[in-house]
Amino acid sequence: MIGKTALIDAIAGTNRGLLATEQQKQAILTAIANLEDLNPTPRPVEASNLLDGDWRLLYTTSKGLLNLDRIPLCKLGQIYQCIRVETTTVYNIAEIYGLPYLEGLVSVAAKFEPVSGRRVQVKFERSIIGLQRLIGYNSPATFIQEIENGKKFPAIDAALNSDKQQGWLDITYIDNNLRIGRGNEGSVFVLSKA
Repeated sequence: MIGKTALIDAIAGTNRGLLATEQQKQAILTAIANLEDLNPTPRPVEASNLLDGDWRLLYTTSKGLLNLDRIPLCKLGQIYQCIRVETTTVYNIAEIYGLPYLEGLVSVAAKFEPVSGRRVQVKFERSIIGLQRLIGYNSPATFIQEIENGKKFPAIDAALNSDKQQGWLDITYIDNNLRIGRGNEGSVFVLSKA
């Protein structure tokens, strides 16, 4: 599909948005809007077979995520958004790299509730911040399985007040391997199936 290729080409070399110039950001937003017009899934929230799974972030305008790269001596690694439709849970996982043996992890777990064919309400419930080695982190899938099994981690592992920590996300495009979302703070997210 030409629209997908144009978007992937526009994103290339921007390191998920960290290195994007203003001109690139505009070109990416145009490519996103063009692809959203071609969305093959009119009610993305109901397409659980497409939505469910582990997604890797390709591009975002989210300052909250991009600012993780500004931690001294650290670089932002892969960022994942893992959706478990059956339990209406979403896990955001950011890998942080820096000094040897001090690789970090920032993770937030949230519940989501469909409010329309495109929109989900998100309530953040738990935050886990720590060193990958101490947590025993190998991959998003095994980490999530440990969370779902009730494991407490040797990390900053805290419950969040979901009344204050909430937002929404519109899924504006989804197919077998690409998803685009727009959040309540004006951020866009482009993800590929991991």
